[in-house]
Amino acid sequence: MQILDRIIHLLNRLSAGFGLLASWMMICLVLSVVIVVGLRYVFSVGFVWMQELYIWFHATAFLLGAGYTLLHDGHVRIDLFYRGARPRIKALINCLGTAFFAAPLLWLICDRSLPMVTRSWRILEKSREAGGLPGVYLFKTLIIVFAIAFAIQFLALFLANLKILLQRDEASQ
Repeated sequence: MQILDRIIHLLNRLSAGFGLLASWMMICLVLSVVIVVGLRYVFSVGFVWMQELYIWFHATAFLLGAGYTLLHDGHVRIDLFYRGARPRIKALINCLGTAFFAAPLLWLICDRSLPMVTRSWRILEKSREAGGLPGVYLFKTLIIVFAIAFAIQFLALFLANLKILLQRDEASQ
């Protein structure tokens, strides 16, 4: 079980790292919005790339922060049965939910987005807007990074709950 604990700890640390990056994206988001609004309303100046930039910061924060939110059990849960369940039943629900819902969904996201991302990289896609940001291919790559980062945390969740299911002591029930 000690190796399982180490793996879970490593996966959780990876999610915490993505969460830290997401928190920095939120700071960048706030600063860029303040600058865009200040330039627009104080100096009557606007830049398309700056407006796109805060959209990118916003999306990046959400995409990278999803696993971190799962780490801290911050996602919305419809818990008709879950709330009052014993720890082993909760662990079983988490394992089944990860295996039958999260894993296929994350695989589907990767599978369906990969052609779009590779095409974007092949043409080195840039913004359609005049004066927009280059590197749209980097932005689209975040979809796959999201799926991988979220999968990392779901794997940690699965392993932690599998550990609960494998424990023999009756105190955990």
